[in-house]
Amino acid sequence: MKKTLSALAIAVATFASTSALAADEVNVYSYRQPYLIEPMLKNFEKDTGIKVNVIFADKGLVDRVKQEGELSPADVLLTVDIARVMEIVNAGLAQKIDSEVLEKNIPEQFRDSNDQWFGLTTRARVIYTSKDRVGKLPAGFDYLDLAKPEYKGKVCVRSGKNSYNVSLFAAMIEHYGIEKTKAFLEGLKANLAQKPQGGDRDQVKAIKEGICDYSIGNSYYYGKMLDDEKQKSWAEAAVINFPSGEHGTHKNISGVVIAKHSPNKANAVKLIEYLSGEKAQGLYAELNHEYPVKEGIEPSAIVKGWGTFTADKIKLENIAKHYEAALKLVDEVKFDDFSEKK
Repeated sequence: MKKTLSALAIAVATFASTSALAADEVNVYSYRQPYLIEPMLKNFEKDTGIKVNVIFADKGLVDRVKQEGELSPADVLLTVDIARVMEIVNAGLAQKIDSEVLEKNIPEQFRDSNDQWFGLTTRARVIYTSKDRVGKLPAGFDYLDLAKPEYKGKVCVRSGKNSYNVSLFAAMIEHYGIEKTKAFLEGLKANLAQKPQGGDRDQVKAIKEGICDYSIGNSYYYGKMLDDEKQKSWAEAAVINFPSGEHGTHKNISGVVIAKHSPNKANAVKLIEYLSGEKAQGLYAELNHEYPVKEGIEPSAIVKGWGTFTADKIKLENIAKHYEAALKLVDEVKFDDFSEKK
Protein backbone atom coordinates (compact mmCIF):
# COMPACT_ATOMS: atom_id res chain seq x y z
CA MET A 1 0.00 0.00 0.00
CA LYS A 2 2.64 2.52 1.07
CA LYS A 3 5.01 4.54 -1.10
CA THR A 4 7.04 7.67 -0.41
CA LEU A 5 7.64 10.74 -2.55
CA SER A 6 11.06 9.42 -3.57
CA ALA A 7 9.22 6.61 -5.31
CA LEU A 8 6.65 8.94 -6.81
CA ALA A 9 7.78 8.76 -10.44
CA ILE A 10 7.71 4.98 -10.34
CA ALA A 11 4.40 5.04 -8.53
CA VAL A 12 2.83 7.34 -11.10
CA ALA A 13 3.96 5.09 -13.92
CA THR A 14 2.60 2.09 -12.05
CA PHE A 15 -0.74 3.82 -11.40
CA ALA A 16 -1.04 4.84 -15.04
CA SER A 17 -0.25 1.41 -16.40
CA THR A 18 -2.57 -0.47 -14.07
CA SER A 19 -5.56 1.85 -13.76
CA ALA A 20 -7.11 0.59 -16.94
CA LEU A 21 -6.79 -2.99 -15.72
CA ALA A 22 -7.78 -2.57 -12.09
CA ALA A 23 -11.20 -0.99 -11.81
CA ASP A 24 -11.44 -1.67 -8.08
CA GLU A 25 -8.70 0.64 -6.89
CA VAL A 26 -8.23 4.18 -5.65
CA ASN A 27 -5.05 6.25 -5.69
CA VAL A 28 -4.30 8.43 -2.67
CA TYR A 29 -1.72 11.19 -2.32
CA SER A 30 -1.27 12.03 1.36
CA TYR A 31 0.45 14.67 3.44
CA ARG A 32 -0.73 12.80 6.52
CA GLN A 33 1.87 10.56 8.13
CA PRO A 34 1.45 6.83 7.38
CA TYR A 35 0.74 5.73 10.94
CA LEU A 36 -2.15 8.20 11.15
CA ILE A 37 -4.18 6.82 8.24
CA GLU A 38 -2.97 3.33 7.32
CA PRO A 39 -5.31 1.54 9.77
CA MET A 40 -8.33 3.24 8.19
CA LEU A 41 -7.17 2.52 4.64
CA LYS A 42 -6.49 -1.13 5.42
CA ASN A 43 -9.98 -1.50 6.88
CA PHE A 44 -11.44 0.13 3.77
CA GLU A 45 -9.64 -2.41 1.58
CA LYS A 46 -10.88 -5.27 3.75
CA ASP A 47 -14.48 -4.06 3.89
CA THR A 48 -14.88 -3.04 0.23
CA GLY A 49 -12.37 -5.07 -1.77
CA ILE A 50 -11.10 -1.83 -3.33
CA LYS A 51 -7.31 -1.64 -3.43
CA VAL A 52 -5.75 1.54 -2.05
CA ASN A 53 -2.52 2.78 -3.65
CA VAL A 54 -1.05 5.51 -1.47
CA ILE A 55 1.91 7.86 -1.59
CA PHE A 56 3.03 9.74 1.51
CA ALA A 57 5.07 12.96 1.47
CA ASP A 58 5.89 15.95 3.66
CA LYS A 59 5.78 18.33 0.70
CA GLY A 60 5.63 18.48 -3.07
CA LEU A 61 2.40 16.63 -3.80
CA VAL A 62 0.50 19.68 -5.02
CA ASP A 63 3.28 20.56 -7.46
CA ARG A 64 3.35 16.94 -8.60
CA VAL A 65 -0.38 16.91 -9.33
CA LYS A 66 0.00 20.16 -11.27
CA GLN A 67 2.80 18.68 -13.35
CA GLU A 68 0.86 15.50 -14.04
CA GLY A 69 -2.09 17.49 -15.35
CA GLU A 70 -4.93 15.56 -16.97
CA LEU A 71 -2.88 12.36 -16.83
CA SER A 72 -2.54 12.46 -13.05
CA PRO A 73 -3.44 9.13 -11.41
CA ALA A 74 -4.37 10.90 -8.16
CA ASP A 75 -7.93 10.29 -6.98
CA VAL A 76 -7.86 11.48 -3.37
CA LEU A 77 -5.66 14.11 -1.71
CA LEU A 78 -5.39 13.89 2.07
CA THR A 79 -3.87 16.74 4.03
CA VAL A 80 -3.87 18.62 7.32
CA ASP A 81 -4.91 22.19 8.11
CA ILE A 82 -7.44 24.29 6.23
CA ALA A 83 -4.58 26.26 4.65
CA ARG A 84 -3.21 23.23 2.85
CA VAL A 85 -6.69 22.16 1.85
CA MET A 86 -7.34 25.56 0.30
CA GLU A 87 -3.95 25.48 -1.45
CA ILE A 88 -5.24 22.48 -3.37
CA VAL A 89 -8.63 24.04 -4.08
CA ASN A 90 -7.22 27.43 -5.11
CA ALA A 91 -4.79 25.71 -7.48
CA GLY A 92 -7.80 24.30 -9.34
CA LEU A 93 -6.88 20.73 -8.43
CA ALA A 94 -10.13 19.73 -6.70
CA GLN A 95 -13.63 18.93 -7.91
CA LYS A 96 -17.08 19.03 -6.40
CA ILE A 97 -18.23 15.98 -4.45
CA ASP A 98 -21.96 15.30 -4.50
CA SER A 99 -22.66 13.05 -1.52
CA GLU A 100 -25.62 12.97 0.83
CA VAL A 101 -23.55 10.69 3.08
CA LEU A 102 -20.87 13.34 3.54
CA GLU A 103 -23.42 16.08 4.12
CA LYS A 104 -25.00 13.92 6.81
CA ASN A 105 -21.75 12.82 8.48
CA ILE A 106 -19.78 16.08 8.42
CA PRO A 107 -21.08 19.26 10.08
CA GLU A 108 -21.35 22.37 7.91
CA GLN A 109 -18.55 24.11 9.84
CA PHE A 110 -16.09 21.46 8.66
CA ARG A 111 -16.93 21.26 4.96
CA ASP A 112 -16.82 23.52 1.94
CA SER A 113 -19.94 25.43 0.96
CA ASN A 114 -19.11 24.43 -2.63
CA ASP A 115 -18.50 20.77 -1.66
CA GLN A 116 -14.90 20.73 -2.89
CA TRP A 117 -13.35 19.75 0.45
CA PHE A 118 -14.43 17.95 3.60
CA GLY A 119 -12.91 17.69 7.07
CA LEU A 120 -12.36 14.18 8.41
CA THR A 121 -11.07 14.92 11.91
CA THR A 122 -10.54 17.97 14.09
CA ARG A 123 -7.85 18.95 16.54
CA ALA A 124 -7.71 21.69 19.15
CA ARG A 125 -4.89 24.25 19.34
CA VAL A 126 -4.20 24.15 23.07
CA ILE A 127 -1.90 25.76 25.61
CA TYR A 128 0.50 23.43 27.40
CA THR A 129 1.78 24.46 30.83
CA SER A 130 4.34 23.12 33.26
CA LYS A 131 2.62 20.82 35.75
CA ASP A 132 4.96 21.82 38.58
CA ARG A 133 5.61 25.49 37.87
CA VAL A 134 2.20 26.60 36.57
CA GLY A 135 -0.44 23.90 36.79
CA LYS A 136 -3.90 24.25 35.30
CA LEU A 137 -4.76 27.63 33.82
CA PRO A 138 -7.67 29.59 35.30
CA ALA A 139 -11.04 29.83 33.58
CA GLY A 140 -11.10 32.52 30.93
CA PHE A 141 -7.41 32.22 30.03
CA ASP A 142 -6.95 32.94 26.34
CA TYR A 143 -4.23 32.82 23.69
CA LEU A 144 -4.09 36.62 23.95
CA ASP A 145 -2.92 36.35 27.55
CA LEU A 146 0.37 34.80 26.41
CA ALA A 147 1.33 38.20 24.97
CA LYS A 148 1.10 39.95 28.35
CA PRO A 149 4.37 41.27 29.88
CA GLU A 150 4.19 38.96 32.90
CA TYR A 151 4.95 35.98 30.66
CA LYS A 152 8.22 37.40 29.31
CA GLY A 153 10.76 34.62 28.74
CA LYS A 154 8.26 31.89 29.60
CA VAL A 155 6.72 30.88 26.25
CA CYS A 156 7.88 28.40 23.58
CA VAL A 157 6.35 27.97 20.11
CA ARG A 158 7.32 26.45 16.80
CA SER A 159 7.85 28.67 13.76
CA GLY A 160 5.27 31.38 13.34
CA LYS A 161 5.13 30.41 9.67
CA ASN A 162 3.96 26.88 10.43
CA SER A 163 0.47 26.40 9.04
CA TYR A 164 -0.97 25.40 12.44
CA ASN A 165 0.10 28.74 13.89
CA VAL A 166 -0.77 30.80 10.83
CA SER A 167 -4.31 29.40 10.86
CA LEU A 168 -4.66 30.40 14.52
CA PHE A 169 -3.44 33.91 13.68
CA ALA A 170 -5.84 34.03 10.72
CA ALA A 171 -8.73 33.19 13.05
CA MET A 172 -7.61 36.06 15.27
CA ILE A 173 -7.74 38.43 12.30
CA GLU A 174 -11.33 37.34 11.67
CA HIS A 175 -12.21 37.97 15.33
CA TYR A 176 -10.10 40.99 16.25
CA GLY A 177 -8.75 42.57 13.08
CA ILE A 178 -5.25 43.14 11.74
CA GLU A 179 -3.92 45.62 14.31
CA LYS A 180 -4.88 43.65 17.42
CA THR A 181 -3.50 40.45 15.91
CA LYS A 182 -0.24 42.21 15.05
CA ALA A 183 0.02 43.51 18.62
CA PHE A 184 -0.53 39.98 19.89
CA LEU A 185 2.27 38.63 17.69
CA GLU A 186 4.63 41.36 18.86
CA GLY A 187 3.80 40.62 22.49
CA LEU A 188 4.10 36.87 22.03
CA LYS A 189 7.48 37.29 20.33
CA ALA A 190 8.69 39.45 23.22
CA ASN A 191 7.77 36.65 25.63
CA LEU A 192 9.59 33.82 23.86
CA ALA A 193 12.13 31.86 25.87
CA GLN A 194 13.95 30.65 22.76
CA LYS A 195 13.95 31.00 18.99
CA PRO A 196 10.88 29.34 17.40
CA GLN A 197 12.01 25.86 16.40
CA GLY A 198 11.01 22.21 16.14
CA GLY A 199 7.45 20.91 16.23
CA ASP A 200 4.65 20.99 18.78
CA ARG A 201 6.10 18.09 20.77
CA ASP A 202 9.47 19.84 21.02
CA GLN A 203 7.79 22.72 22.84
CA VAL A 204 6.43 20.32 25.46
CA LYS A 205 9.90 18.81 25.78
CA ALA A 206 11.22 22.33 26.40
CA ILE A 207 8.68 22.71 29.22
CA LYS A 208 9.98 19.52 30.82
CA GLU A 209 13.56 20.76 30.49
CA GLY A 210 12.68 24.04 32.20
CA ILE A 211 13.31 26.22 29.16
CA CYS A 212 9.78 27.61 29.28
CA ASP A 213 6.52 27.23 31.20
CA TYR A 214 3.97 27.68 28.41
CA SER A 215 3.63 26.49 24.82
CA ILE A 216 1.05 26.28 22.05
CA GLY A 217 0.39 22.98 20.28
CA ASN A 218 -2.16 20.61 18.80
CA SER A 219 -4.12 18.50 21.25
CA TYR A 220 -3.54 15.08 19.69
CA TYR A 221 0.21 15.33 20.21
CA TYR A 222 -0.42 15.02 23.93
CA GLY A 223 -1.97 11.60 23.37
CA LYS A 224 0.81 10.62 20.97
CA MET A 225 3.45 11.55 23.55
CA LEU A 226 1.70 9.50 26.21
CA ASP A 227 1.75 6.54 23.80
CA ASP A 228 5.50 6.92 23.17
CA GLU A 229 7.82 5.61 25.90
CA LYS A 230 10.57 8.06 24.90
CA GLN A 231 8.21 11.04 25.04
CA LYS A 232 5.86 10.02 27.83
CA SER A 233 7.85 11.93 30.43
CA TRP A 234 7.48 15.11 28.36
CA ALA A 235 3.70 14.87 28.44
CA GLU A 236 3.66 13.92 32.11
CA ALA A 237 5.56 17.12 32.92
CA ALA A 238 2.87 19.24 31.25
CA VAL A 239 -0.82 20.04 31.59
CA ILE A 240 -3.11 20.44 28.59
CA ASN A 241 -5.32 23.55 28.70
CA PHE A 242 -8.17 24.59 26.41
CA PRO A 243 -8.26 28.37 25.98
CA SER A 244 -11.59 29.67 27.24
CA GLY A 245 -11.63 33.31 26.27
CA GLU A 246 -14.29 35.12 24.27
CA HIS A 247 -14.04 32.80 21.26
CA GLY A 248 -13.08 29.55 22.96
CA THR A 249 -10.53 27.09 21.58
CA HIS A 250 -9.29 27.21 18.00
CA LYS A 251 -9.92 24.02 16.02
CA ASN A 252 -8.57 22.89 12.67
CA ILE A 253 -8.98 19.80 10.51
CA SER A 254 -7.43 17.02 8.58
CA GLY A 255 -9.15 17.32 5.23
CA VAL A 256 -9.72 15.59 1.92
CA VAL A 257 -10.50 16.46 -1.69
CA ILE A 258 -11.06 14.50 -4.87
CA ALA A 259 -8.48 15.38 -7.51
CA LYS A 260 -9.79 17.26 -10.54
CA HIS A 261 -8.74 14.55 -13.00
CA SER A 262 -9.50 11.55 -10.77
CA PRO A 263 -9.57 8.38 -12.92
CA ASN A 264 -11.48 6.45 -10.24
CA LYS A 265 -13.94 9.01 -8.95
CA ALA A 266 -16.63 6.55 -7.84
CA ASN A 267 -14.12 4.70 -5.68
CA ALA A 268 -12.75 8.00 -4.41
CA VAL A 269 -16.21 8.99 -3.20
CA LYS A 270 -16.62 5.57 -1.57
CA LEU A 271 -13.33 6.01 0.28
CA ILE A 272 -14.15 9.48 1.56
CA GLU A 273 -17.62 8.39 2.64
CA TYR A 274 -16.04 5.44 4.43
CA LEU A 275 -13.56 7.70 6.23
CA SER A 276 -16.47 9.85 7.42
CA GLY A 277 -18.40 6.82 8.66
CA GLU A 278 -18.75 5.33 12.12
CA LYS A 279 -16.02 2.68 11.89
CA ALA A 280 -13.26 4.89 10.48
CA GLN A 281 -14.19 7.82 12.71
CA GLY A 282 -13.94 5.52 15.71
CA LEU A 283 -10.47 4.42 14.60
CA TYR A 284 -9.35 8.01 14.09
CA ALA A 285 -10.47 8.80 17.62
CA GLU A 286 -8.98 5.74 19.30
CA LEU A 287 -5.67 5.50 17.45
CA ASN A 288 -4.83 9.13 16.71
CA HIS A 289 -6.45 10.96 19.66
CA GLU A 290 -8.15 13.35 17.24
CA TYR A 291 -11.74 14.53 17.53
CA PRO A 292 -14.16 12.84 15.11
CA VAL A 293 -16.23 15.10 12.86
CA LYS A 294 -19.16 12.68 12.87
CA GLU A 295 -21.51 13.32 15.75
CA GLY A 296 -22.06 10.50 18.19
CA ILE A 297 -18.53 9.07 17.98
CA GLU A 298 -16.78 9.10 21.34
CA PRO A 299 -13.22 10.41 21.72
CA SER A 300 -10.56 8.04 23.03
CA ALA A 301 -10.35 7.45 26.78
CA ILE A 302 -7.19 9.56 26.90
CA VAL A 303 -8.89 12.47 25.15
CA LYS A 304 -11.95 12.21 27.39
CA GLY A 305 -9.61 12.60 30.34
CA TRP A 306 -8.62 16.05 29.13
CA GLY A 307 -12.14 17.32 29.75
CA THR A 308 -14.58 19.27 27.62
CA PHE A 309 -14.17 22.70 26.10
CA THR A 310 -15.96 25.33 24.07
CA ALA A 311 -14.72 25.36 20.50
CA ASP A 312 -14.48 28.47 18.35
CA LYS A 313 -17.46 28.42 16.00
CA ILE A 314 -15.68 30.24 13.18
CA LYS A 315 -16.14 28.69 9.74
CA LEU A 316 -12.90 27.31 8.39
CA GLU A 317 -13.48 29.15 5.12
CA ASN A 318 -13.20 32.41 7.07
CA ILE A 319 -9.85 31.30 8.47
CA ALA A 320 -8.61 30.48 5.00
CA LYS A 321 -9.48 33.91 3.60
CA HIS A 322 -7.18 35.59 6.16
CA TYR A 323 -4.30 33.13 5.83
CA GLU A 324 -2.11 35.27 3.57
CA ALA A 325 -2.68 38.34 5.74
CA ALA A 326 -1.68 36.36 8.82
CA LEU A 327 1.47 35.10 7.12
CA LYS A 328 2.31 38.67 6.16
CA LEU A 329 2.01 39.76 9.79
CA VAL A 330 4.39 37.00 10.88
CA ASP A 331 6.92 38.40 8.42
CA GLU A 332 6.28 42.01 9.43
CA VAL A 333 7.04 41.41 13.10
CA LYS A 334 9.96 39.10 12.20
CA PHE A 335 8.46 36.55 14.53
CA ASP A 336 11.02 33.81 13.92
CA ASP A 337 14.03 36.14 14.20
CA PHE A 338 15.02 35.72 17.83
CA SER A 339 17.89 38.18 17.45
CA GLU A 340 15.27 40.87 16.82
CA LYS A 341 13.34 40.06 19.99
CA LYS A 342 12.66 43.13 22.09
